[in-house]
Amino acid sequence: MFITYIVSMFKIKRLYRFMLQSFLPLFAMTFFICLFIVLMQFLWRYIDDLVGKGLEVTVIAELFFYAALTMVPMALPLAILLASLMTFGNLGERLELTAMKAAGVSLFKSMRPLIVLMVFVAIGAFFFQNNVLPYAQTKMWTLLYSMRQKSPEMEISEGAFNDQIPGFNIYAEKKDRETGMLYGMMVYDVSRGFENSRVIMADSGKLAFTADKNHMFVTFFHGEQFENLKEQNIGMSISNDMPYRKESFDLKEVLVAFDANFNRMDEEQMRKQYVGKNIAELEVAIDSIQVKVDSIGSSYATSIKQTPYFGIPYTTRRYENGDWVNVPQREITLVNPLNIDSLFNGASSSVAKSYINQALMKAKRQYQEYEFRSEALKEQRKALRRHEIELQKKFTLSFACIIFFFIGAPLGAIIKKGGIGTPLVISVILFIIYYIIDNTGYKMARDGRLDVIAGMWLSSAVLLPLGIFFTYKAVHDSAVFNVDAYRNFFRKLFGVTVTRHVEFKEVAMDDVVVGDATAMINGLSGDCASFLDRYKTTQNYFVYWMRGYERRRIRALATEIDNVVVYMSNSRDMLLVAKLSQYPILRSLWLYRPIKLPILGLFVSVAMSPIALPLYFMGIKSQKRLKNEIAATLKINTAIIELLNSSETEKI
Repeated sequence: MFITYIVSMFKIKRLYRFMLQSFLPLFAMTFFICLFIVLMQFLWRYIDDLVGKGLEVTVIAELFFYAALTMVPMALPLAILLASLMTFGNLGERLELTAMKAAGVSLFKSMRPLIVLMVFVAIGAFFFQNNVLPYAQTKMWTLLYSMRQKSPEMEISEGAFNDQIPGFNIYAEKKDRETGMLYGMMVYDVSRGFENSRVIMADSGKLAFTADKNHMFVTFFHGEQFENLKEQNIGMSISNDMPYRKESFDLKEVLVAFDANFNRMDEEQMRKQYVGKNIAELEVAIDSIQVKVDSIGSSYATSIKQTPYFGIPYTTRRYENGDWVNVPQREITLVNPLNIDSLFNGASSSVAKSYINQALMKAKRQYQEYEFRSEALKEQRKALRRHEIELQKKFTLSFACIIFFFIGAPLGAIIKKGGIGTPLVISVILFIIYYIIDNTGYKMARDGRLDVIAGMWLSSAVLLPLGIFFTYKAVHDSAVFNVDAYRNFFRKLFGVTVTRHVEFKEVAMDDVVVGDATAMINGLSGDCASFLDRYKTTQNYFVYWMRGYERRRIRALATEIDNVVVYMSNSRDMLLVAKLSQYPILRSLWLYRPIKLPILGLFVSVAMSPIALPLYFMGIKSQKRLKNEIAATLKINTAIIELLNSSETEKI
C-alpha cells in the first residue's frame, strides 16, 4: 500500500506504476535476503573472534549493524539481478509481456520506469560508497580489532589444560557447574620465565574476578606449591643443583593480572587507512604517496649512479632540481682501474680465496642493501595500489547495478519463468561468475600484476557484452534458450544426418499432375548426376583447400529436393508420400569448402598444416557422405518415376 501511495503521488502512467509495483516489493525482499546471507557469511568468517569473549549484546549488535552496511556493495547487485529476473519472469509466465507487445508496448518501453529507477539506485550507491561506507568500515574494523584484543572469558574445561591466561596453564579434573568449584587442580605458572616457574597442586579451588575486571582471584584449598629459586642462585658458585621451595597450605589466594574488559580502540588510526576515506581524501592520499614513491625512486637511482665502485664512479651525471646535469670535472676523482689478474698472479691459494670471499661479502652486503630499499619502495607502491583500488570501488558498484539489471530483466523476459526457483539458480550462477572475475581482477590489481583500472573494471567489461546480448535478444524475441535451435546448429556444424518427415495429408488443396511431377524429378536427377560426374574422385589436400565443393550448387540441389517434396506431398497415394520421407536433407556445410579464396586456402594449407590436415580428413569424410546422399536421391527418383508411370490417371 505504501508503494502504491508513493507512485500515485507523482501521477505516473498506469503502465509505469504497474511495473514499479511489480518490481519494488521483490527488490526489497531480495535485497534483505541477500544482505542476510552475506551477513551470515561474515559471521561464520569471524565467529572465532566473537565467541567466548563475554561481549555485551549491544556491542555485537553494533558490529552486525556496521557489518551489514559494509556488505551492501555485495548484496545490492545480486538483489537487482534476482528481482529483475523474477519480475520479468512472472510477467512472461502470466503472458503479460505478450499482452503488452500485442498492444504495441515494446520491451524497452515497459523497462523504462525501472531503468530510471536503476539510475537513481546507481546514484545512491555512489553516494553510499563515498559517504556512508568509509564511516561504516571504520566503525566495523575498529570494533572487530577491539574484540580480537579482548581477553576471553575464563571457561575451564574438565580434564584438559586451559591457557586462556597468559603465562598460566590450569588443569581441573572435575568441575561443579552450579557452584563453579574446581576439583583436582594443577597450575603451571611460567609468567616469570620457565626457569623461575611455579607449580601449584590443590584438592579444589575457585576462580573469581575483581569488580573492575582487571584482575582475577584464584583460591586454592588443601594443596602444595613448588617454586624454583634460580634468581637467588645468582652470584653463587656454579652448581648443577637448583634451589627450590616447597610449601604446603590449607588456603592460598593468588592475584593474577587479567583484563576482562572490552576496550575500544581509537578510531582515528583506522580513519587514516584507505577503507575510511572518501574520494577527495583518497585523491589527496594517492597524490602524496605517488610523490613519495617518485622521490624515493629518484633518490635511489641517484645514489646508484653516484656511488663509486672500487674508486670508479658509475657516471659523470647526477640528478639535481628535477633534471640531470653534468658533474664538474673537479669533483670527479678517478683511479686507475684494478688489474684483477695481477691480484691473483703469484698469490697463494689461501690468499686468492680470501680475495674472492671478501668480494662476495661486499657483493652480498650491496645486494642486501638494495633488497632492503626495494622492499621499502614495494610497501609504498602497495599502499598506493590499495588507495587506487578503493577509489575505483566508488564507481564500480553503481555500474554493476545497471549491468545486472540489463542482464536480469531481458533474461527474465526470455526464460518466462517466475517464482524463486529458476531465477534464483540463474542469479546465483551469474553472480558466482561475476564474483570470481571481480575477485580475480582485484587480487591481480592488488599484487601489481595488472593495472588497477583494468583489474577493478574487469568484471564489468566481461558482463557488459552479456547484458547487451541478452537485451538485444529479448527486444528481437530471439529464442536464446531454444534447445532445438542449438541442436540444429551443432548438427549442421559437425555434419550429423537429419531425417526428413513427410506426413500424409487427409485433405489436399492441389492435385499432383503426373507430367509435371515427372519433369521435376527428371530435372533433379540430371542435376544430381551432373554433380556426381563433376566430383568423381576424392580431392587431394591442396585441391580441397583451394576449391572444395561448390556450396552454391549444393544449396541449389537442396532447394530442388525440397520443391519436389513440397509439391508431391499433396498426393493421395500413401505409398508415394511415404517414399518422399526417404529423401535426404542436403546441407551446405562449411567443411565442404572452408575457404572461398583459393590463394588464402593455399596459404592455410601450408602455414597451418597441423590444424589444416585434421580438418582435411573431416572434410573428405563429409564430402563422401554428401555424394552418398546425392546417389541415394537418384535411386529414390527412379523409384518414384516407376510409381508415377504405373499410375492410370493424370492426377494422383
